[in-house]
Amino acid sequence: MATVLVVDDEPSIVLPLRFLLEKQGHEVQVVSDGARVLPAVRDRTPDLILLDVHLPSRDGYDLCRAVRAEEGGEAVRIVMLTVNSREVDRAKGLALGADAYLTKPFAIDDVLRQVDELLRVR
Repeated sequence: MATVLVVDDEPSIVLPLRFLLEKQGHEVQVVSDGARVLPAVRDRTPDLILLDVHLPSRDGYDLCRAVRAEEGGEAVRIVMLTVNSREVDRAKGLALGADAYLTKPFAIDDVLRQVDELLRVR
């Protein structure tokens, strides 16, 4: 299966995502602080990142752009998960390199379906 990096500081989101992704056979790594994302990506480039926008230390928009600039970063699938539901926020995330943009609250099944779809096309 795939390696998935979950980047979120809310345990109520991280715990079920981690459990269900691991149940599907994915290897899951969790980072809760924006400053730790790039070191995690450099240590082991994930196949997919579930990326919150509002994080301690560094925001998800900036991190999305930074991951894309990393060597091999263009191959990483990025799903932004955020409370920012305005169309301008969605457009910004996609323009910075996100492959998908889902707003909170979301159905876990929608996230899992998006993960499966993006991993199939990589």
